[in-house]
Amino acid sequence: MSGDENYPAAESSRKRSSALHSGPRKKATSSNPLILHGRHFGRTVFALCNYPALLTAGILRLEELQDSPIEDYPADVRREHRVFMELVESYPGLLDRLTNDEEEDIIHVGELMGKGASGVRGDDTKTLKSAVLEWLVPRGQPLIPPLSRNIKSDRGFNHEVTGALLCPAGLDWSNAETKQSLKSGETAVRGDQWPMFLYAGYIYDPEDPWTGLLRSEILIFGFKHVFTSPSSVDKEPKATRSGNAYLHGMKSVTKGSLAYIATQVRFSLSSSSVFSRTDTVTDSENFYHSILDLLEDPDESQEVVDLMTWWTHCIFPNSSSSQRCISQNSALSKIREKRAVLRAGTATGTT
Repeated sequence: MSGDENYPAAESSRKRSSALHSGPRKKATSSNPLILHGRHFGRTVFALCNYPALLTAGILRLEELQDSPIEDYPADVRREHRVFMELVESYPGLLDRLTNDEEEDIIHVGELMGKGASGVRGDDTKTLKSAVLEWLVPRGQPLIPPLSRNIKSDRGFNHEVTGALLCPAGLDWSNAETKQSLKSGETAVRGDQWPMFLYAGYIYDPEDPWTGLLRSEILIFGFKHVFTSPSSVDKEPKATRSGNAYLHGMKSVTKGSLAYIATQVRFSLSSSSVFSRTDTVTDSENFYHSILDLLEDPDESQEVVDLMTWWTHCIFPNSSSSQRCISQNSALSKIREKRAVLRAGTATGTT
């Protein structure tokens, strides 16, 4: 994946275009800590970021917020500011460095982080392009007709299997007219028309669209491939010492990482060879934002909490005691039960 826009001038955070869009791709070739941080941040928090613009506007906005609260800003600016704050809080000393640096230095820091984020997107796109072919049919069964590992033109709606996975939920891929319309491009698929592969068992329930959403096997395979190592796809879920999650101390699945993997898998299934903001065929940026919109929607918080807990248990089953089921009749369960009874008695006595 790579972006295709130039860095916008940072005049005012209210007037300029959003920094939460792809900046120009620069392949990471250094072990500079800012580059390394950009790689992990791009995968786990926000993938399509113009870092120089994000940092420059964020510093300016901190000054503006002394006079007006963040709630007065549009929704896209509020999200951008959340990303900015997550970025500076995740890298010790970064905020102090940025507030004391000249604008040129801030831009340089942003370029280094952007180099890491865009480089890792490209790396993951390259490896998933080949790996995804192993996940299209049950192991041991042939993919008919076979697909090339290096050429993507025969993927997307040009192939029976990838077409079925990419078919928007609510449309019937088995319908000949629908299939031909998607293949010819007569039916244009926008990024917010989510594909069937996002659903567990690739089954969509129009009466309850949350059922199985973002719980498919191919998403799990993609997540393990990127975060816990390619070899972990066929093994018990654990963060190997060579895995990206282990190297960065990642112990839970984040909303950003889930949206990132969904976007990467979707792109790997498509017939497009190069990620671009102007690519109206894949509309990847709109897709990525639409997934994040759902995961960050306060009205969907209960479903999202359940989803993220499920994912963390699936990928990092031993990461947190708060996310593990307590064994029945264990000493710990008895302690918890006794404490619950005592609390209930106390509450009753005070009413």
